Amino acid sequence: MRVVERLTPEGESRRLTESLSQKVADLTLALEKSSLAEYVELVRRPWWMIWINFLAGMARGLGMAVGFTLLGALLIYVLKGSFVQGLPIIGGFLADLVEIVQIELRSR
Repeated sequence: MRVVERLTPEGESRRLTESLSQKVADLTLALEKSSLAEYVELVRRPWWMIWINFLAGMARGLGMAVGFTLLGALLIYVLKGSFVQGLPIIGGFLADLVEIVQIELRSR
């Protein structure tokens, strides 16, 4: 048989207070984790925020330049290797193309 506890108004009030206390503690912890104080400090000092964003943009630009250079060099290396291997095929295609153009020029 199950025993059902009846809460007195005082017990229910205590339970509600403990629940709210726990929620306030959780909210406080979440605010500390979100670094809200540091964000407010940045908003109060706009020139510092501009400087931080400038440095971040410079770092992103440098990263993109280096990444594009490496990717471009790799692409050129791969294309150079495949171009040398595919030269007879391309050469035959170009010869056919030149022949077609010469025939068309003669017929005009």
